[in-house]
Amino acid sequence: MTSRDPGRDTVRLTGLRARGRHGCLPAERELGQEFVVDVTLWFDTAPAAAADDLALTVDYGALAVELVRIVEGEPVNLIETLAERLAAACLAHERVEEAEVSVHKPAAPIPLPFDDVVVTIRRRRA
Repeated sequence: MTSRDPGRDTVRLTGLRARGRHGCLPAERELGQEFVVDVTLWFDTAPAAAADDLALTVDYGALAVELVRIVEGEPVNLIETLAERLAAACLAHERVEEAEVSVHKPAAPIPLPFDDVVVTIRRRRA
């Protein structure tokens, strides 16, 4: 048996896409745009692996649906605020000890050529 640090197990969901109406400009609220979300969850995966039981882990399919509902839901001015809401949804899963959330806004209203705008936050359970 190998030794392991349960605090270092992660589950990552990357490239989750949803249309939202977040931003400070009226056109962003009216037209909406695509947002891309990446999350990394830290929690002990050993119990789920040992029992081979979905109920003992975080169902990333269900989490993806929750996150998309938030992105598609009530608009906010800042993607920092959106990231906080997404992190709170991740931490609402009792097994999740820590979550990192990146919100990409590739169509941000910047009048210069650019690839992406990304806000990344990391939150841990209190």
